[in-house]
Amino acid sequence: MATETLDAPPSLGALYGRALLTARSGGHALPDRTLELAGATIDADAVADYAHVCGFRVGGDVPPTYPHMLAFPLQMRLMTDREFPLPAPGMVHLRNVITQRRSLEVGEPLRLAVHAERLVAHPKGAQVDLVSTIDTGDGSGTWRSRSTYFVRGASADDAVDAAPPEPAPAVGDRPHAVWTVPGDIGRRYASVSGDVNPIHINSLAAKAFGMPGTIAHGMWSKARVLAALSGRYDPASTVDAVFRSPLRTPSTAYLYTAATKDGWDAALRSKKGKDHLLLTVRPA
Repeated sequence: MATETLDAPPSLGALYGRALLTARSGGHALPDRTLELAGATIDADAVADYAHVCGFRVGGDVPPTYPHMLAFPLQMRLMTDREFPLPAPGMVHLRNVITQRRSLEVGEPLRLAVHAERLVAHPKGAQVDLVSTIDTGDGSGTWRSRSTYFVRGASADDAVDAAPPEPAPAVGDRPHAVWTVPGDIGRRYASVSGDVNPIHINSLAAKAFGMPGTIAHGMWSKARVLAALSGRYDPASTVDAVFRSPLRTPSTAYLYTAATKDGWDAALRSKKGKDHLLLTVRPA
């Protein structure tokens, strides 16, 4: 697989403009290259803004979900290339698995790398994995993420290899918290992440892409659950989250959690018990 080295982070605003232009184009196979960006750093003010939106304590460790903010522009750069076989507008995040060896630190130099793999059929369309890695100089892969995205109505060949089993948290039948999900959380999260996918910020656009209305970003719900568990898991952890059904905004969500022998299980559900998010935290 070839490597394309970038001189600076891609502009998300320009990429979303490109996404609209390339929505109907695309090749039949995934790009055979990795995008790489060296010399990236984590900004303290950006982390603080992110923490406010997601519920983390400001001034603590860099949240394990925050590095996704650094990798996402590279993901979008890859997904908006004309050769990419799936259109970026309307993509839905189905699953995200993050493994980090330690917390990343504000200001330390980072090397980011992103590539795509596993373009496979889905019962209602097609899905693809975007794999992101962040190294801190020793090549050990300090932080790694696999994001699975889905496009309704798209097509792809069946997978040769199956995905790992999805998380199956055991959390009981009594919620530990009741959250009011704000109607503007899509816009607020978009402002700190750059992810301005219209399904999160515009009701008419969301319905055009098959959603019931605007929905919360999957990575916001994952971060919000991790924030509720802050201080209860080791920074060296694997956090596996599957986004089972859209979390509408505004709405009410019920958080269920349970300690396990070596980590935590969590679920975010509707009042009627419908799963929005299933999550497990385990040692890395």
